[in-house]
Amino acid sequence: MRLVERLPRPLIVFFTVIGPGFITAMVDNDAGGIYTYSQAGARFGYMLLWTLPPIALLLVITQEMNARMGAVTGKGLSDLIREEFGLRATFGLMTLLVVANLTNVMANFAGVASALELFRVSKYVSVPLAAAAVWFLVVKGTYHSVEKIFLFACVTYIAYIVAAVLISPDWEASALASVRPVIRWDPLYLTLIVGLVGTSVAPWMQFYLQAAVVEKGVTVKEYAESRIEVIVGCIVMVVVAFFIIVACAAAIWQKGPRDITSAADAALALRPFGEYAYLLFCAGLLNASLFAASILPLSTAYSVCEGLGFESGVNKRFREAPVFYWLYTGLIVIGAAVVLIPGFPLVRMILLSQVVNGVLLPLVLVFTLRLVNNANLMHEWTNSRFYNAVAWIAVFILIAMTVVLVGSSVREMFFPGPA
Repeated sequence: MRLVERLPRPLIVFFTVIGPGFITAMVDNDAGGIYTYSQAGARFGYMLLWTLPPIALLLVITQEMNARMGAVTGKGLSDLIREEFGLRATFGLMTLLVVANLTNVMANFAGVASALELFRVSKYVSVPLAAAAVWFLVVKGTYHSVEKIFLFACVTYIAYIVAAVLISPDWEASALASVRPVIRWDPLYLTLIVGLVGTSVAPWMQFYLQAAVVEKGVTVKEYAESRIEVIVGCIVMVVVAFFIIVACAAAIWQKGPRDITSAADAALALRPFGEYAYLLFCAGLLNASLFAASILPLSTAYSVCEGLGFESGVNKRFREAPVFYWLYTGLIVIGAAVVLIPGFPLVRMILLSQVVNGVLLPLVLVFTLRLVNNANLMHEWTNSRFYNAVAWIAVFILIAMTVVLVGSSVREMFFPGPA
């Protein structure tokens, strides 16, 4: 009897369904996320670590609802929105999603460029090669082969944990900061709190997770194990964020608080602590950027095609789902090409994506809550009263924080400089 057959059935099912929740949570640590965590550590040290436990709770709530809807209905989120709320509402949401995700794709190709420029590789070489690699991976692969590569990419995030350990930060201070909330009425401090939430709970995640659960074939029979997978993915994502903040607090803040201009800037700050810490941080940035540059266009293609009624799915061939693959291809080509334009205002584009995400996120969450409480769709799998109370509180908190994020982003776009 093989070893796997000796495992308890729940554990076998868990390893069968692992993928969608874990991948969705981990890809949230993309180039923009790493920059945000690095900036938090470099500017305020360990002080902002207290935000991570509530962020984990918010992430679990939003992700679990979408995974449950996918398992119960067998349909993606945009598909359900079109069926229940009409094509006009779906088209508006899809338009916002495409704009937001395209700017995030640009940011991640910029992350690839900045990571490899540290090793003197020109962006005119690294970005086209990265674009070709992520395109070939999805277009020529199947769902299961692509998922295996994405899961391997998740494992490489351990580089950040090792890098932080090599720097020898103040573990006692970081542990205390994790459970001791500190509120400062400093505009940058408040903006970073909002940014930490905004980079952790993004609109694309809700669409991608539900579509991936459906394509993987997870049903209510496997949902108990799938739910565990979603929760584990959210927790691991927050743990990685913790170590990035800790690493930058020890390497930068303890020498003197300062702002950083990019995630690559944070990697350079780690170099005096040893070549291994520097190389691991660089490897993590490159992996995260490539990972997100694959997932974000894929998420967009899933969402738009489902919402507008086109065939979609990695298991389909190009001729079977042409709109799906052409949209995926177009997002990659445009995202990579823009990064290669000399002097293109990429930072402003990233700020624009935050504004679009800020408009889109509350809408997506409200649609999600209305759908998950529809007994005709969910039957006995609707939210309990307690769960609804927690979920709506989370939504209101996210909306309030999103309003602050949109306001600060608009101000920075049009009135850059000190508040």
